[in-house]
Amino acid sequence: MKTIVEQLKSAVSATNATDIRAAFAADPNRFSRFSTRLGDLLLDYSKCALNDKVLAGLEALAKAAKVEEKRDAMFRGDIINITEERAVLHTALRNRSNRPILVGGKDVMPDVNAVLDAVGAFADDVRSGALKGATGKKITDVISIGIGGSDLGPVMATLALAPFHDGPRLHFVSNVDGSHIADALKLLDPETSLFIVASKTFTTIETMTNAATARAFIAGKLGEAAVGHHFAAVSTALDKVAAFGIDAARVFGFWDWVGGRYSIWSAIGLPLMIAVGAQNFGRFLDGGHAIDEHFRTAPVRENIPMLLGLIGFYHRNVLGYPSRAILPYDQRLSRFAAYLQQLDMESNGKAVTLDSKPVEFQTGPVVWGEPGTNGQHAFYQLIHQGTDIIPAEFMIAANGHEKDLRHQHQLLIANCMAQSEALMKGRTLAEAKAQLTSKGMDEAKADKIAPHRVFTGNRPSLTFVYDQLDPFALGRLIALYEHRVFVEGALFNINSFDQWGVELGKELATGLLPVLEGRESADGHDSSTAGLVAALLKAQG
Repeated sequence: MKTIVEQLKSAVSATNATDIRAAFAADPNRFSRFSTRLGDLLLDYSKCALNDKVLAGLEALAKAAKVEEKRDAMFRGDIINITEERAVLHTALRNRSNRPILVGGKDVMPDVNAVLDAVGAFADDVRSGALKGATGKKITDVISIGIGGSDLGPVMATLALAPFHDGPRLHFVSNVDGSHIADALKLLDPETSLFIVASKTFTTIETMTNAATARAFIAGKLGEAAVGHHFAAVSTALDKVAAFGIDAARVFGFWDWVGGRYSIWSAIGLPLMIAVGAQNFGRFLDGGHAIDEHFRTAPVRENIPMLLGLIGFYHRNVLGYPSRAILPYDQRLSRFAAYLQQLDMESNGKAVTLDSKPVEFQTGPVVWGEPGTNGQHAFYQLIHQGTDIIPAEFMIAANGHEKDLRHQHQLLIANCMAQSEALMKGRTLAEAKAQLTSKGMDEAKADKIAPHRVFTGNRPSLTFVYDQLDPFALGRLIALYEHRVFVEGALFNINSFDQWGVELGKELATGLLPVLEGRESADGHDSSTAGLVAALLKAQG
């Protein structure tokens, strides 16, 4: 692997691959040669700093890392999450072919379908008004309480599919900061509110703290007997859920082979199903399944997740780019970058290989972004003229949902295309000076100002284009990035499906709470932490 990476670095230098502008000038067919389609979905990666020689090297890298073999092992249900001894089968949740998928010799599909049917029936009852609160009123507001994968996915998808939202109002509470749930409760009528508590173990401290506050809200307004009428849960801890006061018929489970950040396809997606209905949720699953089949069967040069993963590895470890910007030109994808941030950084933010040795590569980049055009007026300055090169990933629908605002959508598209072109083309010093003098600026002043107007260009980007953002398209987009993360993890030779990095802080927080409550001293903590705690306690009086 290291040898191939060094060969790739040599190929980049020998072929001047980073001069994207020159590559376009030399090859009028570059777009057609470095883009690929899957149905209405187009991936254009021609504005990335690569060529045929680089792409061939990346294919060799995938072969050396046995990416296809690792992919097949995942789809088979092999134990690929080695630190937790689990299969990784979020793909089974959207297995619309219904072909058997075995874990420990047992086909999981009957259970998957049974839970999907139960969640769908419950969602239908909420949407239709058949499920009522303790006082007989229909549910008008649904509040999802979760954190991390139990929250980011439903929040992102519900916003993205707003045009299809014809169910009750949705609210999401995740942060243990009391202001989050307090602000939500102010909007609610307890008689018409349903809380969904999403926690596999029913012990997640942030989620259970917020759930206890919500429970007190219902019990205080409607009485203890009303609690069961206003709560449901997504959990496998039936005893804890029952002790909380939620009937087993309102509890929906999932499996240890579904990681939290991959759980939107499971019962964790209940809020989304309540918002858009079972039929649209089915189309969402269809989109994910379409990508699974594509990823499973397409050759590398036509395989979009493979290409994304290889390009991502190339950017990080051959060209040395430290981050990537996710730039959807769709306001309804306003939480997509945050969703991908968890998906990517929690999966591939690792430093130890599957063999328990130090990783020999730079692993996951910083993933960040905001929708266009807002980002253009915030941080694009850094992407265009900063000292770090930050690969950009654009996505744009050909058609918006507001038919009477077509002009605004055309303006949105124009901005997306312009940013991609500007990053690649840039503006030379001569071009900047010529522009200034053409507007009447004298030569001396133009010489002084022109350097500030230079754009180096040759800044890589890729672009997704699709017909319209609908449930199928969203499912497809999420699955593409899931599998991209898998490919990069396979190249790094790490376990992309655990998250031990979140544990140490949790343990320390548990130990600090008694200190803050005055039950224990700060002895044993470092002087900075002890000093900060003392300052906070003093400020609290």
